[in-house]
Amino acid sequence: MLNKDGFDLWSDRYDVSVKEADERNQYPFAGYTRLMNAIYGTIMEHSPAKVLDIGFGTALLTSRLYDAGNQITGIDFSAEMIRIASIKMPTATLLQWDFSLGIPPVLSEQSFDFIVSTYALHHLTDAAKVSFISSLLNLLEAKGVLLIGDVCFRSREELRLCKAASRDSWDNDEVYFVVSELEEQLSPVCELVFHEFSFCSGVIEFRKKP
Repeated sequence: MLNKDGFDLWSDRYDVSVKEADERNQYPFAGYTRLMNAIYGTIMEHSPAKVLDIGFGTALLTSRLYDAGNQITGIDFSAEMIRIASIKMPTATLLQWDFSLGIPPVLSEQSFDFIVSTYALHHLTDAAKVSFISSLLNLLEAKGVLLIGDVCFRSREELRLCKAASRDSWDNDEVYFVVSELEEQLSPVCELVFHEFSFCSGVIEFRKKP
């Protein structure tokens, strides 16, 4: 079960534009702080854990998990993000890799207690999301959990309404999660639970079926 209790970790740590959108309950970052806190809290309930972070960026979440004693492996496309993160997490395993190409071959034989991705996988098409998530499930321990926090909607209609309300601020280059459609495609291989944090954000929790 996702931990939704308050871990006030990011009140002074994130980009001004993200902070303003969150505080004003605006797309795309409405619910951001509670979403990130929930993922952190869930993993910390099982710490120390082996964690893989997909698209870790500035390592805001990952560095906190690292500092708390979790074993971190991270993937990011940006060499600069790798450089910054390596300073924060000197003993973490950090790989420069474009996840649109799938899983790095070097990770194919590894397994993790948690795999996490926040505000990154919306760069994949819907079909690519399904394929990539399926491959990530193979990297989970038997009781492992995949947590994806992002802009997402329960239905295609909710997405349409948000797009209409957001007007010029809507990013047409990003492809957001529609949970009902994702569940339909992935239900044969995993159990999926959606935790909503705002009208446009949530955490999707995946567990492999026995």
